[in-house]
Amino acid sequence: MAEQQLKYKDLTDKIIKCAIEVHKKLGPGFVERIYEEALTLLLRRNNIQCARQKEIRINFDNRLIGVQKVDLIIENKVIIELKSVSEINNIHKAQLLSYLKAAEKEVGLILNFAKPVLEIKRIVN
Repeated sequence: MAEQQLKYKDLTDKIIKCAIEVHKKLGPGFVERIYEEALTLLLRRNNIQCARQKEIRINFDNRLIGVQKVDLIIENKVIIELKSVSEINNIHKAQLLSYLKAAEKEVGLILNFAKPVLEIKRIVN
C-alpha cells in the first residue's frame, strides 16, 4: 500500500510546487477557472504536459452512458481536481475517486485554492 501511495511522487511534487506558486501569486478568492488557467501556464512553462477539461467516458454495463470533464490530466497519469471551497469534503474525494476509476488512472490531487494556505489531498485508486 505504501508503494501505491508514492506512485508518481516526483510528478505530483512538481504539480504541487507549481500550485503553491500559483496560490502565492494569486491568493485565495478567485473562481476555479482562474486557477486552472494560471496552473496550466505554469505547468507548461515547466515542460509538464497537461490536458484541460478533458472528457472521460462513463460506462455502465459495458455501455457508454455519458462523459465527464475533468479539470486537468497531467502527463496522462495524474488527474487534478481544482477547488475554491471552504473545505475539501468527502463528496470532493468521492468525485475524484470516481474520475480516477472511470479514466483508469491511479493517482489524483484535489487542490483547494480558497484557503490562506493551499489545501492538498492525494487520492489513490
